[in-house]
Parts: sequence; structure tokens; C-alpha cells
Amino acid sequence: MITHNSNDLGKMLKQRRLMTPLSLQKLSAASGVSPSHLDRIEKGQRFPSASILRKIANPLGFADSELFTIAGLLSSQPSSTVESSSGGRLDPYVAAVLSQEPLEVQRTVLAITSILKSMSKSIAQSNSRVA
Repeated sequence: MITHNSNDLGKMLKQRRLMTPLSLQKLSAASGVSPSHLDRIEKGQRFPSASILRKIANPLGFADSELFTIAGLLSSQPSSTVESSSGGRLDPYVAAVLSQEPLEVQRTVLAITSILKSMSKSIAQSNSRVA
């Protein structure tokens, strides 16, 4: 399963906001995300969903994909597909749709995908031993 360090991401986002320079209130106004939610993200108390990342990317001077990569939601490798946590690849359409979902849904889908791939591999190995 994918693990993220909310604290590191929050510190990086706060540093970028201060360098821009934007107050929490100005970032909130530009992104439509409440100042209290932004503050919790910066303190590492919350991990932002893909939709929140998308909202704050432009005001902070990031491309959506750049911020998704920093947050660990997209692979940093240039590719037309996105790697799942199991090392497999997700179809670009699936990755795009999944990025619109809340983080909990993203993590769950990637975990289920990983389990199914592992089961499929195990079954294939069992079948090859029988044959």
C-alpha cells in the first residue's frame, strides 16, 4: 500500500506558500479551500485529497501533475501509465479517474489492485506447476 508522510508534504507546501508569498487567507481565497483545512495540511494533520491538491497547485505555482508526483499520487517516471503500489501499471484513464477520488478511495483501490495481481500471479504459478 502507498504510504505518505503528511508532515513532510505539509512542510513543503507551507514553505512554497511563504516563498510565493501568500498568507493562508490569500491561498484560501485563490483555491477555495478553507484556511483551517490548509493549516491542518501544512501541520501534517491531514493529507490532501487529489481534488484539494488540484485546487492549491496553481496558486502555489505548481502544475497539477507536479504536485501529484510530490505528494506520491503519481509516478515520477515519465510514462504514459501510472505505477500502482504493487509495481504494476495503471491504465492512464483509470489513473486520471482515480486521481479525482478522495485519498482513502485511491488507497483502497490500489490496495485491492495489488491483492488481485498477487492472487493472479499465485494462481498462474500453481497452474504452471500442475501442467
